[in-house]
Amino acid sequence: MQIGEIKFKSAHPVFLAPMEDVTDVGFRLQCKEYGADMVYTEFVSADALIRSVDKTCQKLHILEEERPVAIQIYGRDVESMVEAARIVEESHPDILDLNFGCPVKRVAGKGAGAGMLQNIPLLLEITREVVMAVKIPVTVKTRLGWDHEHRIIHDLALQLQDCGIAALAIHGRTRSQMYNGEADWTLIGEVKNDPRIRIPIIGNGDVTSAEVARDMFNRYGVDAIMVGRATFGRPWIFREIQHLLTTGQPLPPMTVAECLAALKQQVKISVDRIGEYRGILHIRRHLAATPVFKGIPNFRETRIAMLRAENVTDLYALMDQAAERAASLRAE
Repeated sequence: MQIGEIKFKSAHPVFLAPMEDVTDVGFRLQCKEYGADMVYTEFVSADALIRSVDKTCQKLHILEEERPVAIQIYGRDVESMVEAARIVEESHPDILDLNFGCPVKRVAGKGAGAGMLQNIPLLLEITREVVMAVKIPVTVKTRLGWDHEHRIIHDLALQLQDCGIAALAIHGRTRSQMYNGEADWTLIGEVKNDPRIRIPIIGNGDVTSAEVARDMFNRYGVDAIMVGRATFGRPWIFREIQHLLTTGQPLPPMTVAECLAALKQQVKISVDRIGEYRGILHIRRHLAATPVFKGIPNFRETRIAMLRAENVTDLYALMDQAAERAASLRAE
């Protein structure tokens, strides 16, 4: 598979999906270490970037070790998206991705992200103008449509291709679904298997295990897949997927000690990057979601204590305690 001049060695590339307040540089590097073929930044507001908002500009920071890497932007008018695209290009990402899929109210409700699915002419104009404004490959991530009655992705994919994008990622839900219900890959497969489609199609939505990833490739023929929420507290999911796709055999489960070391590495990376208190706050969603501690009897109090910890020493002690209980549970 190839996007622009970027050639992926893997026959079935697996990407880390862009996620706000999740895919910072530290997490991207960790997912890369576990086998992600490409990573995406958190989404970047075009308006905030143009105004040089410091927190937004920091999202443009990328490292050589994480390449290939895509920077994703969102906005609601042509001028700001074009200007933001040019600013992003100066950071030298491998790909510029346009976010036409974020469903959250503060984005879509203002006409950006998935809100663009209610204004297809503007969505296409933004895409055309951005493609012409930069020299790096431009890709798009979007959804099936605004709601069930307007699942327009098949026609939209052809129109976006005509705008000059280098690849299209499709999340198998509408905006009205948010993240509820099951992702519907049927239309993703129809887009991919349309002989008029010449660009790579990337499937996204509910890829929660190596087995699901394999099935999505086999059933729908997509060129690549994106993994999103299943990476929370589980960056090693990329290793599991890559092993199954490469060997045809499931990877033996990581030990609790190995998982604990990976989680502690996440904490350390976060704390080193933004300080102890903020770093722990940032990592809490991973600790809450990780499968490592699932199934431990009467774990609620320990989980709450972990999420309330304010220093690394206390947090590590609680994680060690939880890991010991998890290991005992596995040994039974």
